[in-house]
This record gives sequence, structure tokens and C-alpha cells, in this order.
Amino acid sequence: MSQSCDSEVQRGSVIPTSKYAEEAPDAEKQLHFGQAGETLANFHELHHTGSSAESGTVKDRHLDAEKGFPSIKKSITTQPGEDGELDTGRPSPGSGASSIKDEIFYPEGGIPAWSVVFGSFCGMVAGFGMMNSLGIFQSYLSTHQLSNDSEGKIGWIFGVYVFLSFFCGVQIGPFFDAKGPRLLVLAGSILLIASMMLLGICTKYYQFLIVFGILGGVGTSLIFTPAVSAIGHYFMVRRGGATGLAATGGSIGGIIFPLMLQSLFPRIGFAWSSRVMGFIFIFLLMIANILIRSRLPPKKGASVLPDFTIFKDHTFALTTVGVFFIEWGLFVPISYIGSYALAQGKSTAFSYQLIAILNAGSFFGRAVPGYVADRLGRFNTMILTVALCLVTTLALWLPAGDSTPLMVIYAVIFGFASGSNISLTPVCVGQLCETQNYGRYYATCYTLVSFSTLTGIPIAGQILSVNRGSYWGLIIFTGMCYAGGLIAFVMARVLKSGWKLTAIY
Repeated sequence: MSQSCDSEVQRGSVIPTSKYAEEAPDAEKQLHFGQAGETLANFHELHHTGSSAESGTVKDRHLDAEKGFPSIKKSITTQPGEDGELDTGRPSPGSGASSIKDEIFYPEGGIPAWSVVFGSFCGMVAGFGMMNSLGIFQSYLSTHQLSNDSEGKIGWIFGVYVFLSFFCGVQIGPFFDAKGPRLLVLAGSILLIASMMLLGICTKYYQFLIVFGILGGVGTSLIFTPAVSAIGHYFMVRRGGATGLAATGGSIGGIIFPLMLQSLFPRIGFAWSSRVMGFIFIFLLMIANILIRSRLPPKKGASVLPDFTIFKDHTFALTTVGVFFIEWGLFVPISYIGSYALAQGKSTAFSYQLIAILNAGSFFGRAVPGYVADRLGRFNTMILTVALCLVTTLALWLPAGDSTPLMVIYAVIFGFASGSNISLTPVCVGQLCETQNYGRYYATCYTLVSFSTLTGIPIAGQILSVNRGSYWGLIIFTGMCYAGGLIAFVMARVLKSGWKLTAIY
């Protein structure tokens, strides 16, 4: 094993964990490994201690204290397990368990890792594609089945949907940590497909609330949470890029579904149009069920309860506040940009196309910032994109009026900037914890954040009603939400890396 420890590998990253073996009592110093693989060192602690592996078997690795995530100069090879795959959780004969347990291997690529990314991509095309098409359903229902209901009341359907999509992570995240993704993704697939298939027969407000809001929201959460968390089991240094790539699935769905529904509504009606989406979901979610899988073993003694004591970490608390404000404003343009175009006298076709244009911008906004974040810092990149959301909302959407060019320019730029609101949030949260606790941290964060998604759309709808159809108040509300998110993320970054502008964090 000592020979393999000194050799180079073509890809992968290794995180040292010997610090724990040094400090823990004999009865507790062993880090437990499951058959699936190995555990992760607490790189947040290493960020402060600067410790490296002291066993002498692995050399020249360090933690970049400014970036806040590991920088690897050398890594190790591993011996094949019984199934022929690399297994870093099983010591070779005579090597000594401690040398293995001092190292955590991340593939950072390869067929198994990228297949998980593709499976997550397919799951997000369905789940987040539905979420990014909220504007289509809002515009259609407000002018057809629910035309007699107020904008604020209709907004609660979509508020409940987004709320449950994130709030259910309070149990789903810890369950993923303890049991893995298989049952979660299967249950979510059933609920999401049922939501689309039943939507066509709904005619009453409460029916839309139950079928779209509740069934769709819970189904999306059951797919989204494990889809994001599973990627963290295969990537560390390249996690931002991999997560961003998978998150582009939501933008792809947000482009395809609005244009598809625009074409299908006048041809086959609302009922069969939603069923067509349901059949597409069946195909996509079959792939997601096959490919999404976890790799690291469950943490010993892990429960399925959230841990609110982690809010004692001030950086995590500020990050959660920042995400709360961002999500409060994010879904307002997504839900109301289409109806805004209609209110300005534009055609129904253009209003649907505007939503697709916003999601086209979001496609690049989910992929590009992920790769940039791995190089310039995840919090740094998040701050820049949130600032861009704030500026474009107040400088382009607010004065747009009935200007078609300004609407299109705003949709493209805001779509690009807001794409990172989804793709970078997981990696920013993941930077503050161990990988095996990632689901718990992410779920705990969104326990609070989900209440902003619950109220954001209804508040915007009520503002619209109070202003008698004028959108200026709704736009100001969106801008102020992004201002609050920007302040919180700047404060979180300052706590970790100070006021130095060139610090990478």
C-alpha cells in the first residue's frame, strides 16, 4: 500500500484526515467506512489548522486557505475492490488501516461520476423544468380556469409548490445522508408524474393547489435534493462545475416546456398538453432512477433529524439569510415576466417566448459560473451574480414599460445572473461542511429558505393587486430582495476571508 500511496493518478483528489486520528481517544479514533467507499475529512477544520497528512505515506498536499477548499498536488492510487471498482474504504493486507483512513479519494471524473451528473441532469430537466415553467401555468390559469380569482390567491398555488420543493429537504437531506438516494428518487418520480397526469382534469382552485402545489412540490423536492447531494460524493475540487452542469437541466426544461406548451395549448388543449409533459417526465425520471447513486458511506450514528445547532456557525447563518432573500425575489420574475408582457399589450406567444428566453440565459448562468467559481471562489462568484440580478432588475425591468428590446435584454441578462442562484447555492453551503453532512446542512438551510419561496410569489401577486395591475411595486420588491441577499453574502465572505478583494473564497 505504501507503494501505491506514492504513485500518481491521472485524476481524483485526496483529502487528508489524520488530524482526527491524532486527537480522538483510542476508542473513537477509527473513522468508520462502509462498503461503498471512504469518508471525508473536515476540510473546514483543516482550513483553520492548515494540517496535512502526518503518516508519511502521502506527500505534498495542502489546503488553499484562501479558496476554502482543498488544492491537491499529489494523490494516491487505490486497489480494486471485489466488484472491480476502486475502493478506498478497504485497507490492503499488511498496509495498516490507518494509512487508508488518512485519505479520502474523490474521483473528480470518470464514467461512474459523470453518469451521476447525467442522471441528476435528467432529474432536473423534469423537476426544475417544471419549476422554471411556472410563468406559463400562472399566465394560463389566470386567464382560463382561475380567471375569477385574484393574482394573490393564484400565487399561493405556485408559492406552495416552490415552498414544498425546498422545505421537504428538512427530512429528505438527512434521509439521503443515512440511506442514499434510491427510494427518494423513486418516490419523487411517482409523485411528479402523477401531478402532471392529474393536472389536466383539475377545474377548481383547491384541485390545482393539491395536484400542482402539493404533489408537484413534494415530488420535485424528492428528486432535487438527492440529485444535488449525490454529485458531492464524486466531486470536490470540480464540484461547482459538475453541479452547474447538472443544474442546466432545469434551464433546458425551462426552454423546451414553455415553447412546447405554447404550441400544444391551442392544438390539443390544456389537459393533453400537461399529459404530454407527464410522458416526457416518465422517460427522464427512468434515467434519473437508474443513474443517481451515492458513494460515501453513511455517517456513523446519523439520524434523519435536522441539526439547527449548525446555525451557531455565523458564516452558515449569514449564508442562509442571503439565500433566503435571494429565493424571495428569484421566483417573482420567473412567475410574472410572462404576465408582465401580456399587461404591456404583447401577444400570448411572445409572453411564452420571453419565459423561454429567460431560461435560455439561465442555461449559461448555471453552467458558466460553476466553472468560474471553482477558480475565483464560490462566494465571490455568488456575490457578483447577485449584484448583477439587482442592477438588471432596477435598471432594465423597472423602466422597461412596453419596450420589447428592454424586456428581451432583461430576460437574457437576468436569466444568466439568476442561474447561479440555483447552481451555486449547493456548493456554497457544501463549502462549509463535511461531504457526509452535506445533505443535513443543505436541508437545514432550506428549512428557513423555503418560507421565502412560500411567500414570495403571493406577496408579489398581492402587490400587483394593490397597485391595480401596475408592476412597479412588484419590481421594487424583487430588487430589494436581491439587495438583502447581496449584503448577507458579502458579510459571510468577510467573516472568512476579510475585506481583501483579491481573496479567493
